[in-house]
Amino acid sequence: MTYRKRFSLLILIDTAIVLTAVFISRLLINVGSNDVTAPLLVSSLALMVSHHFFAYRYKLYKKAWEYASFGELLIIIKSVTFSIATAALIQLVFVQDVYFRILAVTWMLHMLFIGGSRLGWRIYRDIRYPKVQSKKRALIIGAGSAGTMVARQLLNNKDTELQPVAFIDDDTKKHKLDIMGIPVIGGVSQIEAAVQRLAIENIIIAIPSLGRKGINTIFQECAKTKAKTKILPMIEDLVTGKVSVSQFRDVQVEDLLGREPIELDIEGISEYVTDRVVLVTGAGGSIGSEICRQLANFHPRKLVLLGHGENSIYAIEMALRDAVPPSSIEIVTEIADIQDAKKMMKVMQHYRPDVVYHAAAHKHVPLMERNPEEAVKNNIIGTMNVAKAASRFGVNTFVMISTDKAVNPTSVMGASKRLAEMVVQHMDAVSNTKFVAVRFGNVLGSRGSVIPLFKKQIEKGGPVTVTHPDMVRYFMTIPEASRLVIQAGALAKGGEIFVLDMGEPVKIVDLAKNLIRLSGSSVEEIGLEYTGVRPGEKLFEELLKPDEVHEKQVYPKIYIGQTSNLLIDEIEEIVGNYSKYDTSLLRETLLKLANQRRDAPSQTSPVLLPVPLISVSS
Repeated sequence: MTYRKRFSLLILIDTAIVLTAVFISRLLINVGSNDVTAPLLVSSLALMVSHHFFAYRYKLYKKAWEYASFGELLIIIKSVTFSIATAALIQLVFVQDVYFRILAVTWMLHMLFIGGSRLGWRIYRDIRYPKVQSKKRALIIGAGSAGTMVARQLLNNKDTELQPVAFIDDDTKKHKLDIMGIPVIGGVSQIEAAVQRLAIENIIIAIPSLGRKGINTIFQECAKTKAKTKILPMIEDLVTGKVSVSQFRDVQVEDLLGREPIELDIEGISEYVTDRVVLVTGAGGSIGSEICRQLANFHPRKLVLLGHGENSIYAIEMALRDAVPPSSIEIVTEIADIQDAKKMMKVMQHYRPDVVYHAAAHKHVPLMERNPEEAVKNNIIGTMNVAKAASRFGVNTFVMISTDKAVNPTSVMGASKRLAEMVVQHMDAVSNTKFVAVRFGNVLGSRGSVIPLFKKQIEKGGPVTVTHPDMVRYFMTIPEASRLVIQAGALAKGGEIFVLDMGEPVKIVDLAKNLIRLSGSSVEEIGLEYTGVRPGEKLFEELLKPDEVHEKQVYPKIYIGQTSNLLIDEIEEIVGNYSKYDTSLLRETLLKLANQRRDAPSQTSPVLLPVPLISVSS
């Protein structure tokens, strides 16, 4: 039934109810005179008009009576009472008398007939589509193929705890239609009102093709309610049977802040990874371990997991052995410190890797501010050691992971990574190995990100601490970052700094608010507290310096920075004498050098100075 037909039918029914109620009350009440006929006709007309006015005013004709609740009963009481009061006022003005007994009986009959008609609608609905009383009422976002699959599954599955009661869809052609007996009640902007009106306990986002921006828009509307928000798995997982349409998952912060996935050049990556020996430093870290997982899909002949922490290396080794058939990839582990130059030489000599992904580094900004010598030892000297060993034993491609904090650095961590980039670019000039760096912003879910901290603070009941209300950062997911690193190796010609187009930066305070809402709490309940910018932090990050910008993309959403400063002599001076500096002077020296401007040496006539190997015992 269309909305207009339904609206017209309800008006006719209510008109008949009003007139019937007045007629019956006149028969039941003997007022002792027949002179009331004309006044009652005037009153009936007034009652009918006022009833339709108040019914329209309180949207009585727009209610989904299949899902009527106590709120709808209150609306009926208001509409009937105000219409009777209006009829009484009309009697007083035009007749100079009020027939209280007739109006009282009319009110009762009016309530009985209006409420009964709506209750009958719901009884019909419940008989046709019986529901388990213990089930939770669910609103489905998306009335397309995926949404109807969800509804069908929930209606037919007796074991599910959810009962679909309505659809939300921005396609206006579907509005006011029923799909499998479930009405499409409006667009995304009406989510909040629908949840309140229909007593919704769960919201299911059932649009697998929806982009991250679309998910974020819908979630912000859902966050205005107290309903739990779930999301449908990827359509590929549904088609392949990996998951059922009833296996919803919670909305994750990655759904809201992550960018659209980058398609990989499978052939290019396979050419330099498949059936090759690949070594990953920092293999137990957030990025390093995900690189290992992604690499396993390209079937290298041997995958060498190198890291300093035995527990993290053991964890990724076990994860890979569970996921990868033993016959397809040989997985070996090396517990080693990249600060140990001799061990790096020994490892490279033994395995002779074709590709090296250098993910090992100190990344925590405040810690490196207090311990700049550790940043020098691990980020600069460690990179020198691994790079020199890779060059000596014929590694084909060396990919170093860098950070947006290396651009105009204000922190020791950023400065050390910028100097490490210079080391890698210099090594490319003096070696047959192709050396490149990959620069990106913050990674969602990594050990050093704010996400785990915010989650712990929320679990404890708050407050969530944010350094500054205007603090913004670029964000990407760990899988995205890892795919970029792998793709960079396939694109490498030598000496590049690859940069991902990370889209729009995100306010940290908005990230905190989203996490609070995702936890099922409100920002008011948890609270936000501003703690001030920490030493070495910037309010915003950059991905390229002005003198590095190269506008052309070398791959969709991947840019390449132009070579700028290579201060290799000065870097050698620092790594050879850093122990003679006090903390303050070393910090100042690193920042000054990392921000120093000098033209890069020509790539056609490189200065062939070997980078010295400096071993620092752990």
